[in-house]
Amino acid sequence: MSDLADLYPGFESHWIDTSAGKLFARSGGSGPPLLMLHGYPQSNVIWHKIAPALAKHFRLVLADLPGYGWSAAPRSGPDHAPYTKRAMAAGMIDLMEKLGHARFSLVGHDRGGRVGYRLALDHPGRLEKLAVIDIVPTFAMWHQMDRTLAYKVWHWTFLALPAPFPETMIGKDPNYFLDWKMASWSGTKDLTPFDPRALAHYRAAFQDPLRIHASCEDYRAGRTTDLAFDEADRAAGKKIDCPLLALWGAKGIPSENSPLATWREWADDVRGQPIDSGHFPQEENPAATQKALLEFLTGAA
Repeated sequence: MSDLADLYPGFESHWIDTSAGKLFARSGGSGPPLLMLHGYPQSNVIWHKIAPALAKHFRLVLADLPGYGWSAAPRSGPDHAPYTKRAMAAGMIDLMEKLGHARFSLVGHDRGGRVGYRLALDHPGRLEKLAVIDIVPTFAMWHQMDRTLAYKVWHWTFLALPAPFPETMIGKDPNYFLDWKMASWSGTKDLTPFDPRALAHYRAAFQDPLRIHASCEDYRAGRTTDLAFDEADRAAGKKIDCPLLALWGAKGIPSENSPLATWREWADDVRGQPIDSGHFPQEENPAATQKALLEFLTGAA
């Protein structure tokens, strides 16, 4: 880790024991607490282009999900916990409480957004505001899976295959898989949107077979346990009780249709907009992303 660039100079580093294992986080800035969660196959480093602007308004906590970045990769159970979004959300509450924050806002990209909306559903009152980036709920993804979506998100089924098949295939050349996947999701279809120093962080973590396995368990949880949780909440009519902002890349994963109608089935106070980017707005178009987040989180909108 010492040979990787510090993309958050002046921020503190934390390794905190939680119910989801030992989690790593960076923290900095001043103001109300804001937890920021990354997605697959990245780490807390995804926020490095927008963190300086947000840190002027918020006490940022930039955490690595279990099995990602520098967080521990615990052995999973039959239900794929601690890689279920329910278990991850509980771990994030533990982390925030140990840092002194019982109530906070949350911004989540990709898998981090899934942890965010699960936290909002499971723990009403914990979140001031929730922003999700380039996702729709897991329920919608699986129940709307047609040939177009299946082709676009084939990794959902591939990574969810029983171990050790996907782990073995990825492990043959982890850098090739990571680089190809991220390039294919970007608006430019290459790696030019990504800072080489950030790519070095993503590649370093992805070399670890335990982390490759953990990320597959994340998707196995998505196909089974996470989907069951969403189905139960949908059947019960449960909704997110805090204001929700949905941002998505104009060339991102949910780009064919605005996800706002879908999110309005899950929350009463929903707003959102597309960002001129692919799947990674915070790295491809940081100016527009931080503007939209600040307007929502500070109440300036």
